Amino acid sequence: MFIGNNKLRSRLSVKNILEILFGTFIYSIGINTFIVHAKLLSGGVSGISLIVQYLTGLPAGYTIFMLNIPLLILSYKKIGSRFTFYTILGTASLSLFLVLTQFLDKLINFDDPILLCLYGGVLTGAGMGIVFANHGSTGGLDIISVLMKKKHENFEIGRTNLYINFFIVLAGALFIGLKSALYTLVSMSINSFVLDKTINGFNRRKMLFIITNEEEKISNAIMNDLKRGVTFIQAEGAYTKTNRRILYCVVSLSQIPYLKHLVYSIDSNAFISILDVSEVRGKGFMDDLF
Repeated sequence: MFIGNNKLRSRLSVKNILEILFGTFIYSIGINTFIVHAKLLSGGVSGISLIVQYLTGLPAGYTIFMLNIPLLILSYKKIGSRFTFYTILGTASLSLFLVLTQFLDKLINFDDPILLCLYGGVLTGAGMGIVFANHGSTGGLDIISVLMKKKHENFEIGRTNLYINFFIVLAGALFIGLKSALYTLVSMSINSFVLDKTINGFNRRKMLFIITNEEEKISNAIMNDLKRGVTFIQAEGAYTKTNRRILYCVVSLSQIPYLKHLVYSIDSNAFISILDVSEVRGKGFMDDLF
């Protein structure tokens, strides 16, 4: 349905696929090692599936896969084929890993609910963040959240999931008890925080302003060695009244050490200002998330 499309094939990435598999594996470990052991819930479809597992013994992986089928159809129609393919991958691998790692809850020999909800929230949040950062999702409410993110750029996935899941946990309290429901909210809060931090961490960029007397040499070095664009900004020194050009460029976090070495090897007196950038879109950087 999807792989036969040549345009889609060209947009798929082995790196994205492997990292989505890694993310769902981390997520399943968080669920089965900590969340299930503490008899807590997770959000959305996963939370519903855990309720079914607690009541019937049916592994959550099976329920997750079945409940996601109509949402995947919505994803294909409203979001796009690439995201839908990655979501099918995420949903199927999560369902599989949840079944394969179900034995992990027996490895924990303590019942401290704070530790369980803390580590459960961290692992599930990190796993979901890795999946989101690679253009996919684990299905369920993730699809609804991503649809909203596509329409509203400032939409925060983690925080909104927390609001929606609050009502799911209230319903779940009828089955798992009020105490477990309250601990679930703590775990979800941690999950939400780690999710947003993980997504932002994958896309961390740095913006640089460079003042130098060797602007041509440095700009050429950055463009040729780092393959990053450079923009000249006309400026005037407030004290010297000298007109000069300031170099402006954006690079990935990993390129910062080499860029500084490059600049100072050309001009040891160069002035560099480095700023954090929350998001960068354009050639050479983050492509459209969906």
